[in-house]
Amino acid sequence: MRVRGRLTWGRRARAGAVLTALLAGVLPPAVALAPGAATAGAAAGTPVCQVRDDRLREISGMVATDDGYVVINDGADDEARRRIFFLDQRCAVARTVSFPSRPRDTEDLAIGRDGTVWVADIGDNDRSRPTVGVWRLAPGAKQPVLHRMSYPDRPHDAEGLLLDASGRPLIVTKGGSGTVFLYAPATALRSDATTPLTALGQVTVPATTTSNPFSFLGRGVITGAASAPDGRRVVLRSYADAFEYDVPDGDVVRALTTGTPRITPLPDEPQGESITYSRDGRSLLTVSESAGQPAGTRSTILRYPATASTATAAPSTESVDPVSPTAVRPAAGEVGGEDGQTWPLALGAGTLLVLLGLGGALWWRHTSRR
Repeated sequence: MRVRGRLTWGRRARAGAVLTALLAGVLPPAVALAPGAATAGAAAGTPVCQVRDDRLREISGMVATDDGYVVINDGADDEARRRIFFLDQRCAVARTVSFPSRPRDTEDLAIGRDGTVWVADIGDNDRSRPTVGVWRLAPGAKQPVLHRMSYPDRPHDAEGLLLDASGRPLIVTKGGSGTVFLYAPATALRSDATTPLTALGQVTVPATTTSNPFSFLGRGVITGAASAPDGRRVVLRSYADAFEYDVPDGDVVRALTTGTPRITPLPDEPQGESITYSRDGRSLLTVSESAGQPAGTRSTILRYPATASTATAAPSTESVDPVSPTAVRPAAGEVGGEDGQTWPLALGAGTLLVLLGLGGALWWRHTSRR
């Protein structure tokens, strides 16, 4: 389906960020144009429940719990929306938890084995933040605690958060070219100091042709991440697809940087930025923002069958030291594989220039109608 109605500031910023990456030459033409494993005719998810609370129109992160869901909004101007929302199994708001200070741009959630909720305050559309943060809400706590972190190289826009086997948070950058980067705290987190992050490696996701409101732009960015309850799988999502990786030995970083993902198309979600596993691990659950959609549109949690896992070994529960950067193994079926064929790049370059000119003009006209 097409994006309808006026774009919110968040939508314009996201689209602009991806267009900037394209114009800067980050996105290879073949990635934008080449077909992939997922097709445009994929089936939509099965509705689970509808979120009817008007405060939840920009849902950017979600985790499933035993009695419902926890969700957050993208950084909202309205104080009433800057909360951690606990939903029951019918998607009704059961309670909320406020932040002790204003978050900058909350983009994802993760939940620890002890029930601790982690809020990823890691969005940075302008790539200008000196620090990012994670808010840690322990079970029974009245407010979350902020832990600030700083990148070792440059600011990054990020929307994905995972926890490794030791409970350490892993940040997955948003990217823009199908290649994203992993970062984690170099030392233990502290609430009274900024913890340096360390680079762990990069992940290249396969190109697909799954239909989504942002066309090829939406297939090259990562907008959410989640770990299976048993820790044996992790998933990254774009605006178009979910990419599941087996984690047979508890090493999430190695799984992401060397594994080949299984693809679940998530076709035509209005602005899909959230993904989580069901509590039994059998399903993937997603939810989209509803801001900028036709009047009366509500965010709906959708269910997709999780792909079959080949993992057999139980994950490690021991603490691990910071991981050194890991070499990247391109996923099967990527452009520019072992056969060395480069003709799609030449063909794609000319086509991409035409598409960029047309897309830029349409995007400018659409966003200027305010």
